Amino acid sequence: MSTINPRSTFLEQLRTTPIWDIVIIGGGASGLGAAVEAASRGYKTLLLEAHDFAKGTSSRSTKLVHGGVRYLAQGNIGLVREALRERGLMRKNAPHLVHDMSFVVPAYDWWAGPFYGVGLKMYDLLAGKLNLGGSKYLGKEETLRHTPTLQGEGLRGGILYHDGQFDDARLAVTLMRTVLDHGGVTLNYLPVTGLLKEEGKVCGATARDSESGQEFTVRARAVVNATGVFVDQIRRMDEPGARDMLSPSQGVHVVVDKRFLPGDSAIMIPRTEDGRVLFAVPWHDHVVIGTTDTAVPHASLEPRALPEEIEFILRTAGQYMNPAPTRADVKSVYVGLRPLVKAETSDGVGSTAQLSRDHVLRVAPSGLITLTGGKWTTYRHMGEDAIDRAAEVGALPTRLSLTQGLRLHGWTETPEAAPLDVYGTDAAHLRQLAGAETALHPELPYLEAEVRWAARCELARTVEDVLSRRTRALLLNARASEQAALRVAQLLAEELGHDAHWIATQVAQFRELARGYQLDAVAEPDLSASS
Repeated sequence: MSTINPRSTFLEQLRTTPIWDIVIIGGGASGLGAAVEAASRGYKTLLLEAHDFAKGTSSRSTKLVHGGVRYLAQGNIGLVREALRERGLMRKNAPHLVHDMSFVVPAYDWWAGPFYGVGLKMYDLLAGKLNLGGSKYLGKEETLRHTPTLQGEGLRGGILYHDGQFDDARLAVTLMRTVLDHGGVTLNYLPVTGLLKEEGKVCGATARDSESGQEFTVRARAVVNATGVFVDQIRRMDEPGARDMLSPSQGVHVVVDKRFLPGDSAIMIPRTEDGRVLFAVPWHDHVVIGTTDTAVPHASLEPRALPEEIEFILRTAGQYMNPAPTRADVKSVYVGLRPLVKAETSDGVGSTAQLSRDHVLRVAPSGLITLTGGKWTTYRHMGEDAIDRAAEVGALPTRLSLTQGLRLHGWTETPEAAPLDVYGTDAAHLRQLAGAETALHPELPYLEAEVRWAARCELARTVEDVLSRRTRALLLNARASEQAALRVAQLLAEELGHDAHWIATQVAQFRELARGYQLDAVAEPDLSASS
């Protein structure tokens, strides 16, 4: 069976390895991408994550692998071209997780079809040989065949184009497994508590195991700070007076039943009242609708939606979808924070809609390498840039990048049916486990065997790890995931050797978390204030 070494083995490697080539702090998209890059080049690689892999922003995206139509409208041709190229590589390297999806841009004005059609033809051209499919104009009837719940009144037609879709947290787990496949070490629940320095240069880190409290001192030739919206916290371990690099922005998504978009095509609303685009995307037999762009003063691990953000999403969706989703239809609401990099002269929070999504790589005088910005689609290129720089800083032997054509763990072009499709070739092994025929909950598409697999093979340590990121239960149906928590805790306790007190604590913690993903936790906006 395709299993990995237990966590205790990795902790022993921390104790016994005198020096690592590269230590990466952060287990989200950028950190895992850098770790795959480093390990596949043969560098001795260690990744340390304070919580769980993809705990933050990297599990809360719009689930799109895309060039960014909005960035094309802003004139950022370079970013769009890079992202479209990386989109094609992602699909080649992880076809069990990344696939083509058709998108419909509805046209209700006479000029909308030609206007958006020209822009999307440019999108096709920028993708080149890695394009997923050509865009084309649709008449009204054909538009409604693709997206039957679009508002038909006043509809003139639409433009069909292609982009990619994926499961973000499952890709993160796949990247973690790929690091291990190439001899690297990854550890969650091991926060970095400080940086080691010699003669003013960063030469490693101290870390603490959240489970045992044990302290570790880790030496390294190069250290990469890839902690997403939290990079400034690590930077201040190096330079206590360092100014913030980021202006975080939050994006809210609501998840509703598949009946609100029963076809296989997504809807892209090209210009909302705040100048953004809004997507309604089929995902795991549900529909994700989002997103918003709201500046926040500081980053938090569990950001919460504002009442006006929910109202904006539902109001905008209701202008285009029939039936219109209401608050009562929302099965889950989740929030991700964007690590938007400030302009060098900027001090304030201000508007974040125009800040660049390009990634930024900075090397401090101490040699600490900080990687931030960017987005999931460009994770591989971000990792390549970071490890090129880390090799220079750490005086490591130069080795060429292999990741453009690197097949990720579980690679297959013939995956099994859902829910096991996201496991790729591991699905056959998972089917051999107890509970492979037992549903975890009647309203969730998951099996009890997936909990055992998550504990044995994917470093899952908590009920949240399983219900939020190894499966996507929390995002698909927060109330059902709350009800499934006890059974998940019992299965994890069997696998990890925990007692009844641990089970009770885990269930209570998860249920408190899950309530924050239910719309009951988000007050309705006070509309009287604006009337």
